[in-house]
Amino acid sequence: MKTLQRTLTIIKPDAVRKNAIGDIIEQFEKNGFSILCMKMLEISKHQAEQFYAVHANKPFFGSLTDFMSSGPIVALALEKEN
Repeated sequence: MKTLQRTLTIIKPDAVRKNAIGDIIEQFEKNGFSILCMKMLEISKHQAEQFYAVHANKPFFGSLTDFMSSGPIVALALEKEN
């Protein structure tokens, strides 16, 4: 039985700066994913800290949240069977 699965993916600031959005989306589509929703946005350091709160005690938490709030990101909701 086939079931549809959904996932969130984020194109990170470095890929956005390199103008790689189209190349990345092309790979999703080649691999059979459908894009349900896509939005470019910028998140604040506080928003990044909330999103990655599960990693708050890890040594990389500060650099992760700095990086994710350093520029625009593209958030996508993807869907694919199985």
